[in-house]
Amino acid sequence: MEKSGAFIIGISDCKQEVCAASGRISTQNGTALEIFEKSHDEEKNTKLIDKVTRSGHTSTVEHVFFNLAFENVSVVVEQFMIEFRLASFTVKSRRYVDFSDCGYFVPEFADAETEALYKDNMDKFFDAYTFLTENGVPKEDARFVLPYCFYSNFFCSLNGREMINVLKAMLFGRGSKIAEIRKIGESLLEECRKLTPGLFIDFEEKGKSYKDEVDFGLSFERKNSGKLCDILSYTRDGEKNVAVTALIENYNCSVEEAEKALEDKDVLTNVLSTICKSSRPRALEGFNCTVRFNGVSLACLTHFARHRMQSICIPNLIKASREDYIIPETVKTDETLLDVYVSCFERMKEFYGAMKEKGATDSELIYCVLSGNTLDFVSTLNARELQLFFRLRSCTRAQWEIQAYCNELLPELRKLAPLLFINYGPSCYVNGKCPEGKFCCGRAAEMQEKYSKM
Repeated sequence: MEKSGAFIIGISDCKQEVCAASGRISTQNGTALEIFEKSHDEEKNTKLIDKVTRSGHTSTVEHVFFNLAFENVSVVVEQFMIEFRLASFTVKSRRYVDFSDCGYFVPEFADAETEALYKDNMDKFFDAYTFLTENGVPKEDARFVLPYCFYSNFFCSLNGREMINVLKAMLFGRGSKIAEIRKIGESLLEECRKLTPGLFIDFEEKGKSYKDEVDFGLSFERKNSGKLCDILSYTRDGEKNVAVTALIENYNCSVEEAEKALEDKDVLTNVLSTICKSSRPRALEGFNCTVRFNGVSLACLTHFARHRMQSICIPNLIKASREDYIIPETVKTDETLLDVYVSCFERMKEFYGAMKEKGATDSELIYCVLSGNTLDFVSTLNARELQLFFRLRSCTRAQWEIQAYCNELLPELRKLAPLLFINYGPSCYVNGKCPEGKFCCGRAAEMQEKYSKM
């Protein structure tokens, strides 16, 4: 069997010593280096870190950094991990890499018959993927028929505080209900305890109070507006808020003086435009909007979730629709390809029903969904993150599905704050040049015209 799981491939050279030193520096005399030189006693460090973190000062453990390699884990694990926003990820792309022979995760079923049913269906989905790619369907479109048990490989780097959060979620929270994730958590905890024991004293006892899922005792059918995006709320007078903030930051003027200057529309326009071109556009964070994104494929969901500076609320993957799915243009024009593609989603719906009848648990059913099946989610983003979002995701090199969400959302934002969001679009529109080098689409003039008129 292939090696699989999560492995610590790197850790800060000083490990937990710097965490202990940071716990001492606020209460002891001496310089930072002098205190660090006195922080090499492992036993004392372990006790100190435990004492400091029990009192709630957990920022001290952010000074140790872990590098992880996730080897042949299901994409369910990947999705679970990338929702942790204070970590860095680099994932093997399904847009460019052929996944025909990547393999897939098989849960430990109660009986051989259920396992055989599972494997037979999963093999057929992979056969369909291979057929589509061999008949001219781009990999980024063929991937929609990949079942959510396929193996993913990725790197993840995170500090000690976020590692603790990850392990709590894996062992006591939403991840603990999925056997694969729980097993990975157990393995990681064992390794972490060897490397940084002070961070994980009485970890099981501390984790009992961890609760990351709630039930309000209500029931609803899935229903959305039918649009790609619904703006639920936004900062009123957002343009003014951003501009006033920028003027106070740069001139230390009064609110009244800033507001009076901004009564001149040309001044307001110039301030907003200048902020958007700045390398430190922090004032943009004064505009926030909350958006519901509807009918997003699981494959596209990963593109959204990789944006770190947002408050993204994604339903449990078990709630993904087995009825709804997207169909790429590349299969619509060929009857044979379309038939193969659609039959995959019909098969998954029947397979999912059969697995439920056999008494499969949510931990097993979560893999019985295709990458092209859809769900809805809500995210709150500020204008600074939206600037990056549109620069990357409205580019012609971005995945076509997320481009569609960009091109529906941006006009709506321009209605709400036209002087601000007229500055938003792909890099070639915003900066006047393409950063993609040899991958440039060569359509910069066309894109500049399109986004200036949008």
